[in-house]
Amino acid sequence: MRKKVVVLGGGTGLSTLLRGLKDFPLDITAIVSVCDDGKSTGRLRKEFNTPAVGDIRRVLVSLSETEPLVEDLLNYRFRTTSDLDGHTVGNLLLTAMSNITGNLSSGIEALSKVLNLKGKILPLTEDNVVLMGKMEDGTIVEGEHNITLSDKIIKDVYYKEIPIVNEEALVEIRKADLIILSMGSIFTSIIPNLLCKRIIKEIDNSQAKIMYVCNLMTQPGETDNFNVSHHVKLLNKYLGKRKIDILIANNGEIELDLVKKYETLEQKDPVLLDLENLSDLDLNIIEDNFIAIENETIRHNVVKLAFYIFSTLLNK
Repeated sequence: MRKKVVVLGGGTGLSTLLRGLKDFPLDITAIVSVCDDGKSTGRLRKEFNTPAVGDIRRVLVSLSETEPLVEDLLNYRFRTTSDLDGHTVGNLLLTAMSNITGNLSSGIEALSKVLNLKGKILPLTEDNVVLMGKMEDGTIVEGEHNITLSDKIIKDVYYKEIPIVNEEALVEIRKADLIILSMGSIFTSIIPNLLCKRIIKEIDNSQAKIMYVCNLMTQPGETDNFNVSHHVKLLNKYLGKRKIDILIANNGEIELDLVKKYETLEQKDPVLLDLENLSDLDLNIIEDNFIAIENETIRHNVVKLAFYIFSTLLNK
C-alpha cells in the first residue's frame, strides 16, 4: 500500500515540489491556499466570486501526466486588447468547470480526469477569502497581492473573514503518513493554510510527522535577513501543540555572481543553514546541496528533494 503524503502550500513552491514527488510511488494530496488576488486570478475572483484559481492551475500542471503541449496550453496567457488580455487558459478552464459542477473542488476533480493527474488537489476552502497583513509599523494591508507588493515588513497575516475549511482536506490530513509544509512564500502561501483552527486541530491529532522544506532564497518584505531557523520558528508559531519534526534544508553554496544578481535585481539572499540556532528545536535535519540552476534561476533539485522525502517514508 502506498504511503500517503499531504502537502500544504501554494504558488510556485508547491507546484515545484509536487513535480518531483509525482515520479515516486506515493499517494499525494495537495491542499492549496486560495487567497491570491492578483492578475488574471484577481479579475476572475471579482467577476465570478470564486476562490483563487491561479495556484490551483500551477498544481494541476505539475501533477499532470499529459503531453508537454497541454502544459503550454494551460499556462498560455492571452495578449490582446479585449477582456481576455492577461487571462490564462487554465484559469478560464477552472472557472468554467467550477461553474458547471457547482464548486471549485468538483471542477478540479473533473479536470483531473482529463489531465490524468497523479494525485489529488483540494482548495483549502470554497470561500472567496481575503488575506490581511499587519505590517511592522502597524499598517493594515488588504489582499494578498497588495501584501506582496507592499514595501513594508510583514509582522502577521490573518483572514478578513474566517473561511469554512474544505471537509475533504481534513479527511486527507487524518489519513496522512507524512504532512509537508512546502517551500514557497511563507506568509502568503504556507501560513494561510495554518490560520484555520480545524486544520491545526487535525494536524495536532495526526500521528504523521510534520516536515518542512525550507526556501533557498529570502523574499523581500516577508523573510528579509531570515536564516533557516527563522523560517522554522515562524511556522512553529502558527502551528498548534505539535511542531515541525523534520526539516529539509540546503547546505550547498551558490555562485557569488548569481547571488549578487539576485541581491541587486530582486533583493533576495540565500537562506543560510544556521545549525547552532536549530539545536534546541528537537528536529530531524536533512541537509544536502539541493540547488539546481536553470537559465540563471535558482531552483530546488526536485528529484533529489523527492528522493529524500520518499526515503523518509520508507524508513518510518
